[in-house]
Amino acid sequence: MADQKPKDEHRDQRPKEKQEVMIIRMSGRDINGNFTIQKAIDQIKGVGANLAHAIAFNAEKKYGIPMSTKLQDLSEENLEKLEEAIKDPVRLGIPSYLFNRRKDLETGKDLHMVGVDLMVKTRQDIDREIKIQTYRGFRHQYGQKVRGQRTRSTGRTGATIGVTKKGAAPAGPAAAPAQGAPVAAGDATKKAAAPAAEEKK
Repeated sequence: MADQKPKDEHRDQRPKEKQEVMIIRMSGRDINGNFTIQKAIDQIKGVGANLAHAIAFNAEKKYGIPMSTKLQDLSEENLEKLEEAIKDPVRLGIPSYLFNRRKDLETGKDLHMVGVDLMVKTRQDIDREIKIQTYRGFRHQYGQKVRGQRTRSTGRTGATIGVTKKGAAPAGPAAAPAQGAPVAAGDATKKAAAPAAEEKK
């Protein structure tokens, strides 16, 4: 124990340099400027990991913006280009199977919605299903699961009620039938057989 070197007491007391964080506003979302382009795009509602990678990859090919660039290091012009690409990925030649709204009912086009536009469209779709009284609309209306999930043990709504197991007979005075209550057929035969047995004895 004597050979152990004393710990540097001042090591933990050294002031840590705080890195300045710049917040960038993009597609209605405040994003940390230290994020790379792909990670920053992934923070936007409606953009998943695959689409974020596709946008960052194609932006590097078309606009010459390296994928490893931090968001805060981009110029205003490049930020505008990225935001336009997020709203309309067709400009970068991204395939339509990555979009979240293909064959739109109103326009028939392959679209991609992000941010507030996505939430508004989703709400309109649900309202339309309820209005035309489809099965999905009924499930939405009553707050039940829509996609065919089981509802026996999950997705319960309302007050919780205890479950009684099959074959569990109540104990105590509650088990005896009240006077004047109907008696089962099996019980009646048992009661009739009891006096006959006593007479034989």
